[in-house]
Amino acid sequence: MATVRLSFSPAPVHVRTARLVGVAVARRAGVREDLLDEVRLAIGEACTRAVALHRQYGLADQVLVEMSDGGSYAVRVVDRAPIEAGIGLTALPPDELANESLTDEALTTGVGFALLAGFVEDLQVRPVDVGIGTEVRMVWPVGR
Repeated sequence: MATVRLSFSPAPVHVRTARLVGVAVARRAGVREDLLDEVRLAIGEACTRAVALHRQYGLADQVLVEMSDGGSYAVRVVDRAPIEAGIGLTALPPDELANESLTDEALTTGVGFALLAGFVEDLQVRPVDVGIGTEVRMVWPVGR
């Protein structure tokens, strides 16, 4: 199993690089051509969410992206932003997204997860094992 790791400062300009590398690794791993747009969009959304949270909380920590191709194509995006107790790690329903009283953090998290759920069938979002932050894990099938 090959693993590609990227880490980048939380600047929006680096999201494009993560998307490009992610699609190149997906193609090499054997992800079907018709899924590559989903891969591109999902990686971009997960990285954009991580960058936005880092900037919102003033964090200089690197955003981590890991891509591996062992039996399937898996991508992990790790941020180091604190998890708000009120929002949790689940996607917000659309009616809650229209609630004007939601915080910017809740909107960033909820919209990001809602979009990701639309792009990725196998999506897991959980707190990181060590320290503060969230891990977004996305998996696509490969056809070898």
